Amino acid sequence: MGIVKWEPFKDLISIQDRINKFFDDTIASTLAENQGEWVPPVDIYESTAEIVITFELPGVLEEGIDLKVAKNTFTIKGDKQPAHDKKSENYYRLERPYGKFIRSFALPNMIDVENIKASLKDGILKVTIPKLESDENTIISVTKED
Repeated sequence: MGIVKWEPFKDLISIQDRINKFFDDTIASTLAENQGEWVPPVDIYESTAEIVITFELPGVLEEGIDLKVAKNTFTIKGDKQPAHDKKSENYYRLERPYGKFIRSFALPNMIDVENIKASLKDGILKVTIPKLESDENTIISVTKED
């Protein structure tokens, strides 16, 4: 019978690995619920009159897109369906993302929610958010209280 080396921390390392896996799986599932199954790329830029947000959404139909502004947060939700049934085909490689997506962006206070425009052309969704006009030189008068 051979001598077996005793490693007192071996069980602790195994327990730590299981705890880490549990937290990694929990965080990943929470992110998947909040982000959706894929994340479309986005560009955001601002001019003096508007904020423009563009999304790459190839293969997504207008009916598959839901836009919402609430409490100065712009949210886009959608669903990209595959052209073919993935289960019935014998794919060698499947790299294009499909499924649900959701993204949210904080907006400044001075936006004109009533005149937001969105257009989809060649797989690019362009959302134009006009800014409200404000007088930068607002004069505030001080009154005396009795």
